Amino acid sequence: MAKILNAYLRRHIKVALLVTMYAMIFAMIFKLHNLSADAVLYAFVLSLFFTILLFGYGFTRFYKNHRHLMDLSNHVTLSIAELPETGDLIVSDYQRLIKILYEALHKLETDSDYAKTEMIDYYTLWAHQIKTPISALSLLVESEPSERNLMMKSELFKIGQYVEMVLQYLRLESETSDIRIEKQDLATMLKASIRKYRTIFIEKNIKLNFDVESMHVLTDDKWFCFAFEQILSNALKYTHTGEINICVSKDHPMKLLIRDTGIGIQAEDLPRVFERGFTGYNGRMDKKSTGIGLYLCKKALGKLSHTLTIQSEVGVGTTVFIDLSRTETFIE
Repeated sequence: MAKILNAYLRRHIKVALLVTMYAMIFAMIFKLHNLSADAVLYAFVLSLFFTILLFGYGFTRFYKNHRHLMDLSNHVTLSIAELPETGDLIVSDYQRLIKILYEALHKLETDSDYAKTEMIDYYTLWAHQIKTPISALSLLVESEPSERNLMMKSELFKIGQYVEMVLQYLRLESETSDIRIEKQDLATMLKASIRKYRTIFIEKNIKLNFDVESMHVLTDDKWFCFAFEQILSNALKYTHTGEINICVSKDHPMKLLIRDTGIGIQAEDLPRVFERGFTGYNGRMDKKSTGIGLYLCKKALGKLSHTLTIQSEVGVGTTVFIDLSRTETFIE
């Protein structure tokens, strides 16, 4: 209240100074004309009384308008039509300017949302349509087994994974979500995802050590598998020789580990690997990294209430941890 009163006084400081000056002039004239003290006091009391009334009325309106604007600022959503009425021409001009700017912003946001929706619809349609020729090419390659066709099949699989990444990115960035939390068998999900990459394991001669027994977790199988496959894809991409281990932590039975013997990640890059578009040292060396894979993994797993962390050492390898225990908070 003291802050509001101070603001009101500062707003009317000029009027207060002017009234004080008038009072001093009248007091000086009364004294020069030797008017009685009673007459001077009577005029002063009347003036003070009406001044207090006017001040109280003005401060009450000021306070109500202030509270009204504060309430609007806390609850304003789609309209600003409830701005307080005012008889002040300048304030009215400001309100009219605010409404013009608000309407312009609203139109801009509407146009932007429409353009974004059109873009999402287009790329979603494109991603679904491009799957048809990819599937056809895969069938043609499988019809004539050879070492060359095996390499072509591997590249077609990568194209398919990139298309799937586009679809999942569009879904994650949209306001709607098709997440469905259910009990899933962890080993079954992991094996289904790993089978998709068998061609790349064979092509790169990478050994897989899989040690995950059947256990139930609360998750969405589609989104979890998408995140796991991105991690597995990165492990295969940056592991040229050696092996990939997939197991459950001995210290934490609900923590999944994906450990590779790849090139590792620079220590200064580790804190930023989940940022969108960040490629780091390895990405700059590879020239093909988009810096979007781990960002999508983190976001997808975050929607499932899983946590994702990474430990890495250059020249030794990288270990990715997926903590599945926090999903229990989703279902009573």
